[in-house]
Amino acid sequence: MIKTLAAQIKEFKKESILTPIFMVLEVVFETLIPLLMASIIDQGVEAGNMRHIYVVGIFMVGAALCGLFCGIMGGKYGARASTGFARNIRQAMFENIQTFSFSNLDKFSTAGLVTRLTTDVTNIQMAYQMILRICFRAPISMICAMSMAYFINARLATVYLVALILLAFVLFFLIKRAMKYFQMAFPKYDELNASVQENVSAIRVVKAYVREDHETSKLKKASQGIYDIFLKAEKNVVLNMPVMQFTIYTCILLISWMGARMIVQNTLTTGELMSLMTYCMNILMSLMMVAMIFVMMSMSIASAERISEVLNEKSDLSNPQNPVYDVPDGGIEFRHVDFSYYKDKEKAVLRDINLKIRPGETVGILGGTGSSKTSLVNLISRLYDVTSGAVLVGGHDVREYDMDTLRSQVAVVLQKNVLFSGTILENLRWGDADASEEECRRVCRLACADEFIEKMPEGYNTYIEQGGTNVSGGQKQRLCIARALLKKPKVLILDDSTSAVDTATDAKIRKAFAKEIPDTTKLIIAQRVSSVQHADHIIVMEDGRVDGYGTHEELLQNNEIYREVFESQTSGGGDFDEKAGDD
Repeated sequence: MIKTLAAQIKEFKKESILTPIFMVLEVVFETLIPLLMASIIDQGVEAGNMRHIYVVGIFMVGAALCGLFCGIMGGKYGARASTGFARNIRQAMFENIQTFSFSNLDKFSTAGLVTRLTTDVTNIQMAYQMILRICFRAPISMICAMSMAYFINARLATVYLVALILLAFVLFFLIKRAMKYFQMAFPKYDELNASVQENVSAIRVVKAYVREDHETSKLKKASQGIYDIFLKAEKNVVLNMPVMQFTIYTCILLISWMGARMIVQNTLTTGELMSLMTYCMNILMSLMMVAMIFVMMSMSIASAERISEVLNEKSDLSNPQNPVYDVPDGGIEFRHVDFSYYKDKEKAVLRDINLKIRPGETVGILGGTGSSKTSLVNLISRLYDVTSGAVLVGGHDVREYDMDTLRSQVAVVLQKNVLFSGTILENLRWGDADASEEECRRVCRLACADEFIEKMPEGYNTYIEQGGTNVSGGQKQRLCIARALLKKPKVLILDDSTSAVDTATDAKIRKAFAKEIPDTTKLIIAQRVSSVQHADHIIVMEDGRVDGYGTHEELLQNNEIYREVFESQTSGGGDFDEKAGDD
């Protein structure tokens, strides 16, 4: 974990080294000041030596200014090192997340990743700054003050040592109890973020079903969970201060009483007693800082572990040593393919799939919910790897291709259509960053998206809100299809991507595909038979297996599932999941 995080210091090594150096120098100058003050009192004030007061006073001011300068520089470099460290961690996490396969992403919740990139990184940033500054300053200050106290009077300095040992034991006990609660808190942050994210993204549904009170209750429950855990932790941590103050005042009383007696006995000077009182405060304040470090570290360890999980996660998918950089055509073949999300053959969602699709063919895929239609097409662009068997595109196993090359030639319009904040043109150019406006207009005509775009006040420069909330479901689907077409793919996969489009528009899109992109292999997952009945072949999926394969006419003759669905839909019935004759 430490090695993983330390690798992100990178260009801020200089600042990370200079910060503790300046903090140590600040401590050295601060330690000299009480000694100089004792000299002024004993050899200047009491002796009536004004020259000594002026000379030592100048040295004292110089030490104070040098200490101030070192403190400022330590703060400056510490801030630069910690913020740069946090920036590098965020960047490294985000870049690593971009490499994740779908199976990697399945291990982390969206809310969990957001928490890691925000709250957890902030905790690490604060902890790193404390390590560079206080973690070096406090122990060195404590050692220097203790050394100077023993140098002045070993008997009185023993009071500090006893108090220090007792206080260290008490603080260790309190912080150890608090640490387990801090480690429990961050998964609760994930729950809170998940609740907020879900509510905000689905706010229209919440209002439509008048579920505001329910969602408020969920958020209150998540917030209460964090409150309860931190309350338990703080109940332990808050005891630091009264214990610390009790120790400080006890030490001051003991040193004052013992010091006064020693002054009367002429074994201690007034200046030395003043210096010992100052060193007493330095020692105990340093111990308080150490206690703060332990509290912050106990919080940050949990964050560091969660961040390291993301940084150390390696993609399940990788390029071969000598990848193929050219996809010859859109031919697809499945050879005895089994697939499981958990690499467990007993829980396979696809079993012994054997298919051969010629380049340029249009193939429909029908099946009930949970029949693994989406799982089947996800293997083509290698979003997942097969458990056994092989998937071939253009005559090559997909595992032989450079993944960017393969995915640039296999365009997928997923079930969940996603648009990003920006203009329509900016969204379309996700398919091809260099596409001209005319090319964007052409693909929009193919996807029948031009019909509504041209009616918008700003046309193709219309701003799309985050998630595409200012366009309808059907409009969003057509924009996503246009975006995929802009890639000029050899394989186009439409995963139930026209479900929100009316039948007439659906027919126009299919007709445009047949005319404009005849060489592109088209796979269309649909619930409506009318969307696929004119396809060259139709695949009927059932429980992770191919139950039927053929043309519309052939399946009507020899596939019972397809025939029942066709009859239920043409007689005014429902979709693929509704059997004919069901009430």
